[in-house]
Amino acid sequence: MFLTHSLFVYTHPSFCYNVISEKPKLPENYTNETWQKLKEAVEAIQNSTSIKYNLEELYQAVENLCSHKISAKLYKQLRVVCEDHIKAQIDQFREYPFPYSVLFLKKIDKCWQDHCRQMIMIRSIFLFLDRTYVLQNSMLPSIWDMGLELFRFYIISDLKVQSKTIDGILLLIERERSGEAVDRSLLRSLLSMLSDLQIYQDSFEQRFLEETNRLYAAEGQRLMQEREVPEYLHHVNKRLEEEADRVITYLDQSTQKPLIATVEKQLLGEHLTAILQKGLNNLLDENRIQDLSLLFQLFSRVRGGVQVLLQHWIEYIKAFGSTIVINPEKDKTMVQELLDFKDKVDHIIDVCFMRNEKFVNGMKEAFETFINKRPNKPAELIAKYVDSKLRAGNKEATDEELEKMLDKIMIIFRPRKFSIIYVFEAFYKKDLAKRLLVGKSASVDAEKSMLSKLKHECGAAFTSKLEGMFKDMELSKDIMHMQCQNIPGNIELTVNILTMGYWPTYVPMEVHLPAEMVRLQEIFKTFYLGKHSGRKLQWQSTLGHCVLKAEFKEVTHVLFRKVQLGMNTGLLFSLEDIKLATGIEDGELRRTLQSLACGKARVLTKTPKSKDVEDGDKFSCNDDFKHKLFRIKINQIQMKETVEEQASTTERVFQDRQYQIDAAIVRIMKMRKTLSHNLLVSEVYNQLKFPVKPADLKKRIESLIDRDYMERDKENPNQYNYVA
Repeated sequence: MFLTHSLFVYTHPSFCYNVISEKPKLPENYTNETWQKLKEAVEAIQNSTSIKYNLEELYQAVENLCSHKISAKLYKQLRVVCEDHIKAQIDQFREYPFPYSVLFLKKIDKCWQDHCRQMIMIRSIFLFLDRTYVLQNSMLPSIWDMGLELFRFYIISDLKVQSKTIDGILLLIERERSGEAVDRSLLRSLLSMLSDLQIYQDSFEQRFLEETNRLYAAEGQRLMQEREVPEYLHHVNKRLEEEADRVITYLDQSTQKPLIATVEKQLLGEHLTAILQKGLNNLLDENRIQDLSLLFQLFSRVRGGVQVLLQHWIEYIKAFGSTIVINPEKDKTMVQELLDFKDKVDHIIDVCFMRNEKFVNGMKEAFETFINKRPNKPAELIAKYVDSKLRAGNKEATDEELEKMLDKIMIIFRPRKFSIIYVFEAFYKKDLAKRLLVGKSASVDAEKSMLSKLKHECGAAFTSKLEGMFKDMELSKDIMHMQCQNIPGNIELTVNILTMGYWPTYVPMEVHLPAEMVRLQEIFKTFYLGKHSGRKLQWQSTLGHCVLKAEFKEVTHVLFRKVQLGMNTGLLFSLEDIKLATGIEDGELRRTLQSLACGKARVLTKTPKSKDVEDGDKFSCNDDFKHKLFRIKINQIQMKETVEEQASTTERVFQDRQYQIDAAIVRIMKMRKTLSHNLLVSEVYNQLKFPVKPADLKKRIESLIDRDYMERDKENPNQYNYVA
């Protein structure tokens, strides 16, 4: 039924009359009849039967009632109808015989889906009421919210129904976590219902997180006992992925953070130390890159996880490195093993630990610690390793590979404290001298490249003497170029002028040189001192070598020799005869004769035949000597460095350090004027960059007292005064 009214306006040529009509009144039974129609329509929707009336007609009826201020009554009547219908639903759930079954959950879900569908249709009919009266009254819930409120109050808030529903949901999730297939769409719908009803957190989430915590606490304890670390880590990662998928599929987004945090805490946080103690060493020993990457990824998720991993990482490097450095049996392979180990940990840091700066610094700290556990020896071996790579005859690498190797050496050398730098310098200088003087350097460019790297790492003061050695070699070439044109004779003499302060200390050896060579030495000496007055020349015959042209029966060979021996064809000489004629030191002579008579190119014949030179052996020229090469280089058999020589080199390092100790003590006393013994020793240790034994430090203090740099206090013997 539609009610209409009209407004007419009559016009007159001279006058205008406005006639205002009153709003027509509704028929007496219109309100009750209209509500009955609306009620029948609502009940038909609730019972899923057909509606007798046109929806547009019903909408217009609601509008008419609202226009005549019957909105409040209409809203109350609608609420009562909805409330009665929902009340009627509760008993079927309270008395349901199988509370934890999927059927119960499906029944609840169907009830909820039906309720939502019904409220949408009901609201479409009462839309005018919802947009006018309800909107103007902020205390009233909208028709949709009213439906949610009624469903929440009468069904889900019922203790029995809610308990059965939540228990059922948790049981389904537990089954899924155990590996069973469950109806995820049902879970999604039910949890969405709880969220829409605004009881998700209070009724479900809290219990869900408690069950999750209990489950994973027990699982973590059990699996840590049963499984190896790699398998356990993959299980944890799988669990985290599963829980993240649950959040995406059916849980509310607000659950994600506490849920993931619970899993991380129980499967990782509670077992950080146990995981590392049980499996980190094996992962690192076996270079399990993927597992180590997963380990770092998982530990990064837990508060304090990275720090615990870092501590165990440092301890592993210290322990593993110590096994390389401390064991004297590994001295021959120490540097190569350290380089390989450094490559390994660098790769792990880059690939597994995402180049984390803390792990890089921790690695450097660990290397520094374990290498300094054995003073001096690592520095010595590093210097010798560099020598083996820079020496001529090393065909293991191209120039590019050699450059990369030097970079790796500097990586090993770089983290070190200055305590071993001086040791390295002493041994490196000794080996460099051999390479330069004997012409055994594989590449001048590689030598200078290494020098540049050392200068960059240790400063110009460290490499000044080494650079001086190269300058000496270059200046010697220039001097010989100026002088060689004026020397008469058949012998060509090449002299290297070595500045004593730059080069290692060599013990002079007096040998009996041929007269012609002595004459050439005097000529050069006169020439050099004439240009550089005030200098002193000291000949080091043991560092020289000669090129000798020898004629044998079938062929003439050019021999490159370390020491020339005056032996003519057909004559037989004993060891004692040769020693007397040459003046060469016994050990040096034996090695020289061994290289000539027992090596690959045997230009001398030894009687009796043996590998070593013994007293009473006799030597003669090998007239039948033959070789496929015209120019033959015979190197003297190198004597392995003795313990005494190593100790001598180490002692020279200590002698060099004495000046630094003295300077540190004088600096401190000059600044403080008066200082007790204990405080002086403490400050000296703080300033020095290398370890000093207390006894050695005491000797330096006594030396300074003797030289009047400081004095003991007359009243207190344990106190020192600076002497200006």
